[in-house]
Amino acid sequence: MTNLHLPYIVPTVLLAIALVLKAPTFLRASRDPDVRATVLLLACGTAVFVVITPDTIQALNVATGIPNIAAPIAYSLLTVFCGINLTMVMRWREPPSPRRRRRMITVSWIHAGIVAALWLTFLMADVPVARIYDLDTYYATTPWMQEHILLYLLNHAVSVIVAAYMLWTWFSQVTERWLKTGVIVLQLGFALGLLFDTTKLIAIVARWTGNNLDALSTKVAPQFAFVEAILVAIGFIAPQAGPFLETWSRNQAAYRRLHPLWRTLRETKAAAATASFGLWTPLELRLMQRQQRIHDALRVLGPYFDSRLHQRVYATALPEVDEERARGLAGALALQNAVETYRAQIPLNTGDQPPQIGHEVTSHLDAIARALSRPRHLDNIRQRVSRAESAQSHA
Repeated sequence: MTNLHLPYIVPTVLLAIALVLKAPTFLRASRDPDVRATVLLLACGTAVFVVITPDTIQALNVATGIPNIAAPIAYSLLTVFCGINLTMVMRWREPPSPRRRRRMITVSWIHAGIVAALWLTFLMADVPVARIYDLDTYYATTPWMQEHILLYLLNHAVSVIVAAYMLWTWFSQVTERWLKTGVIVLQLGFALGLLFDTTKLIAIVARWTGNNLDALSTKVAPQFAFVEAILVAIGFIAPQAGPFLETWSRNQAAYRRLHPLWRTLRETKAAAATASFGLWTPLELRLMQRQQRIHDALRVLGPYFDSRLHQRVYATALPEVDEERARGLAGALALQNAVETYRAQIPLNTGDQPPQIGHEVTSHLDAIARALSRPRHLDNIRQRVSRAESAQSHA
């Protein structure tokens, strides 16, 4: 891979990664039109950059025996990409209605017609010399190929302008944080897309007037296109991925936070019970499993729980720490003691209806888990409680 090809590879890899990461969502919610459109958008964007990579252009020329065949393939994919952009913006802006559906169908048919026109103009053009880097300017004055090039550029320009305008007029109504972020990123992407079209057209017009500004088309414009594709993909993904990542981060923090408590309670049969969850089980289900195991273990430990010990620890810790932390320390020590008593099978409470651990513990599980993750502080409180009990017994 040469350094010249690196700019093509970076956006291709990033879009492909985004497509792969989106695949599980697509498999779970393939009937959701927004999910389908997002996956198709990423697939088209990835395919465009795969096709315009110099190595791919050369391979297509050799494999088909048709010089410059990559042009209609890439420009057709770009046209589909533009059509999906517009229909996704329509989905965002308007609630489902027959009017919205008609407009989306119209946009789809217009872009299908443009794809057909791209192939027609390419087939009618005489382009015998394969051009990998400068096709747009080299054939800027060639009959039919000139129309072919202008068709894809003007369609792209009109698409980004219309999409940007629709988002601009709608932005003041957007209140959801991640959706607003997506709209801002899309506006930046569309602005770069317009710069891509402008620099390309300047280079083409220069060829019409007998001048040479090919560097604008071959060196400057591609940089705008690379960043535009990434920003547009991020813009459409953000409203879906943002809330998911927030929920995932919250669940991951809760799952890890509860680990010390689950580790303490797993000796009980209820907490140690195995589940049929596999390696790819969603984090949300694993968190629910951990929470359920903890609550099941607390029910088992009810007869072994020393509420008086809990009260003594709470009273000892409260003067030095806030109430929530004192609850955590008290619950941690009382549960450790309950597990030891459970291990010895010496219940403290017996009766027809075994007692249950109350809200003074169940409502403070996070604080208890945090206390269990600091064993030195817990040992310090335990020693102080033991000394206080010893002093009382000798008084």
